[in-house]
Amino acid sequence: MPGKTQNIYVCSNCDAQFSKWSGRCLECGGWGTLKMETRKQEEIDYRLGGKAPGKKVSQAEIIDLEKIKENGLARIKTNISELDRVLGGGIVPGSLVLLSGEPGIGKSTIVAQLADTIGKSHGDVIYLSGEESASQIKARLVRLKCNLEKIKFISETNVEKAIAAVAALKPALVIVDSIQAVYSTEVLAEAGSLNQIRAGAVKFLELAKENNIAIILVGHITKDGQIAGPKSLEHIVDTVIYLEAETVNNYRVLRATKNRFGSVNELGIFEMTGSGFKEVANPGAVFIETGEEKITGSVISCLMEGTRPFLVEIQALVTKTIFGYPQRKASGFDLNRLQVLASVLTKRAKVNLTNQDIILNVVGGFRVNDPGLDLAVCLAITSSLLNQVIGRKTLVLGEVGLGGEVRNVSKLEQRLAEAEKLGFIQAMVPDSEIKARKLKLVKIKNLEEMVGCIAHIA
Repeated sequence: MPGKTQNIYVCSNCDAQFSKWSGRCLECGGWGTLKMETRKQEEIDYRLGGKAPGKKVSQAEIIDLEKIKENGLARIKTNISELDRVLGGGIVPGSLVLLSGEPGIGKSTIVAQLADTIGKSHGDVIYLSGEESASQIKARLVRLKCNLEKIKFISETNVEKAIAAVAALKPALVIVDSIQAVYSTEVLAEAGSLNQIRAGAVKFLELAKENNIAIILVGHITKDGQIAGPKSLEHIVDTVIYLEAETVNNYRVLRATKNRFGSVNELGIFEMTGSGFKEVANPGAVFIETGEEKITGSVISCLMEGTRPFLVEIQALVTKTIFGYPQRKASGFDLNRLQVLASVLTKRAKVNLTNQDIILNVVGGFRVNDPGLDLAVCLAITSSLLNQVIGRKTLVLGEVGLGGEVRNVSKLEQRLAEAEKLGFIQAMVPDSEIKARKLKLVKIKNLEEMVGCIAHIA
């Protein structure tokens, strides 16, 4: 007796299933994407967690980990030190990396330079693009002065055809620019849809693991800030790196948000030029101004991003409240933390801020979340209120507690060493056993001592 059949409605965009037709998919929000399909009741029950219709499931292989040989985690050095730092020391063969960023940020430029360095040192590189022609890709590579001998190009949007070509050559690196442009014939959806993006990423993941080929997927960030749709690839890939723009100068910041083979706390700093990306010679000072102009409420501090120290400039503007409650505004700094520090200053250091508006800014558009900058924020607020200038060669570090005490910060020696290298002459730090070679250390225990030292560090 034949099995029962049932009509269901399946979304062509996200593959969601419904018992009734609707003009809009309730899962992905797509309009006019539901299509009727006739399926056996056994298949529907199986999708809902039942037994497979008339099939016996074979047993999965059990692997004894003690018998697996440890070969170590070999890496492909890109010879771009900032990129190697973010990746954890280089690209791991067989890994799948997602490089994302806004349109026009420079993703195609950096992968072109990467293809050049890998091609010179490790063999063939395949550049797969469904968005640009071969002449356009060659023009970019020539402009960037890349060696074309080891770089091969595939102009194909079909995933199955592209994978067959890659498997035949077995290059050291494959670059897919971009994942939104390719499609799989096994998925009945348009290119760029959620299902196609997932299917393409899974296909390239299988290719990377089976053939030990490193693959980089380029993904565009959409208008709402998502990667290739609703961040649907981050759980599939091994590494996710973002390319961001620094607002004031023409710098690009490369950071990792997921890395199975390294840290996610490292930053890479690049300068965008007419001949491509160039590594910044002195990345620790890219977020501070080099001018000697004396401004009240301006204090320089240092934060840690992974193992690298960055100097940042904190600016505060304190003005008398004209009407209503005092305002607290912050750009690049946690507003709740600013409220806490203002209260501590008023209570513990006798700095009256109850009738003062406070506006705080981290210069350069940098967003900070390091408690080691608390003392710099308090000093900037006090400097603006008392109209006292803080010297540009003075570094301020310390965490502030609710009792007004100044506490030690992590990796203080590294931060002071970076300041010494950049020519700073003194530093205001917590009262601890720390020593410095050239810096004059002003050690304080609480905020009251900080207020008393303002005149001496001007």
